[in-house]
Amino acid sequence: MKANSTTSHDVSVDNVPSHKSCKAMTLTALVATYQRITGVLDSFNDKLPRLSLRLILAFEFWEAGMMKLDGENWFDQLTFPFPFSLLSNDSLWAMGTWLEIIGAIALVVGFGTRFFALSMMILTVVAVNTVHWPVEWHSLAELSKGYTITDSGHGNFKLPLIYLIMFMPLLFGGAGKWSLDYLLKRLYCNSGLNQ
Repeated sequence: MKANSTTSHDVSVDNVPSHKSCKAMTLTALVATYQRITGVLDSFNDKLPRLSLRLILAFEFWEAGMMKLDGENWFDQLTFPFPFSLLSNDSLWAMGTWLEIIGAIALVVGFGTRFFALSMMILTVVAVNTVHWPVEWHSLAELSKGYTITDSGHGNFKLPLIYLIMFMPLLFGGAGKWSLDYLLKRLYCNSGLNQ
């Protein structure tokens, strides 16, 4: 037997790794690379995704609020569900307008995020009930025709439903680390006032 040969099945006679050993090293390198990449992604998990949600939702609600602020009140043509039906349509117009505008600003900076997420979810549910839901439907097939962006006589609840789903991480998880909520929480916790 030669001095450089071995009986191991992982090393060849000339101390060159065998095919099986090379596969294992390649797999180990791939796993290590994957773990490095996911580590970088994980470091942004509580920052970038929630900021992105806040910004796109803020843009959409800001735009809707500004259109109401500059436009005519068309709420007088609508019937709102209880308890909103107890208020005048002019009051509801003003409340909806200012909630969209102030809520959008709050989402951008990440202040009171859970409160505004819940408030804007309620606003969205009322909008679906009042404006976006089909007036009449008799089957799930008919209802599914309303799952669209533009109303073709069957409602158009797709976009509000997407907004509701986008608000859920903000409601249940908060604004994330790139927010005033996080900064205020850190300041409050570090000051010792939470005892």
